[in-house]
Amino acid sequence: MSLQTPIQSSQNSKVQLVRALMNQGKARLKQQAFVAEGVRLLEDGLRSTLPLMFVLYKQSSSARSAGLLEELNENGVDLNLVDDQLFDSLSGTEHSQGVLGVFQMRPFALPEHPDFLVVPDQLRDPGNLGTILRSAEAAGAQAVLLPPGNTDAFAPKVVRSGMGAHFRLPILHLPWDMIEHLLEKLAVFHADMHGEQVCWQANFKQPLALLIGGEAEGTSPEGARLATSSVRIPMAGGTESLNAAVSASLLMFEVARQRSWSIP
Repeated sequence: MSLQTPIQSSQNSKVQLVRALMNQGKARLKQQAFVAEGVRLLEDGLRSTLPLMFVLYKQSSSARSAGLLEELNENGVDLNLVDDQLFDSLSGTEHSQGVLGVFQMRPFALPEHPDFLVVPDQLRDPGNLGTILRSAEAAGAQAVLLPPGNTDAFAPKVVRSGMGAHFRLPILHLPWDMIEHLLEKLAVFHADMHGEQVCWQANFKQPLALLIGGEAEGTSPEGARLATSSVRIPMAGGTESLNAAVSASLLMFEVARQRSWSIP
């Protein structure tokens, strides 16, 4: 790579854009872009169809980052060296690998007749939502539909927790009326600790959506209205309920187990 003079000004346009995308959902929506930080996420992004707009990296990048930067340079990516202190003021991680990229959001196409959708409802915790996205992609869900009231799926902590799911899985923030339309031909199973059926006995082979309520407030009235049945996860111990991300992951992999197409 050619030597660059490090960007040192917080008024630099790319630095300002990254700061806005890291901190403001409105900026992500307006720019239709998000930040992916770290080598692993950038590698996942490069294998995806999402356009990489530019990369910022710090002078003291890790050895692993250096190899990635060489690859990015060979591919003609817009690389921008940033003063260490300025980069650290942007970074969302405590021990940064010293590299981040800005990706454009592009909608993934939904199947014409989807039969496995996931609908988080009132999920406020970014780590929980990111884990649900990661599990959804791993379990073979075709899309995650996010109604109003969820945390922003493209916020930095959600992107980190998603571990690359954002580059492979349709993740759609939609109003309830559009979600209702997409679910109209599906059985909608509401995850509830007092559910009508034990999840192992429910019929998850049919076209379905899983409705996952938030830990603090549960399912919204709009979500509850769309549920056609409810399922519970049996527990032997005295724990009253499971973490929302854990519950969602168990149910999604039960769908995969019953259908047997995503388990080797």
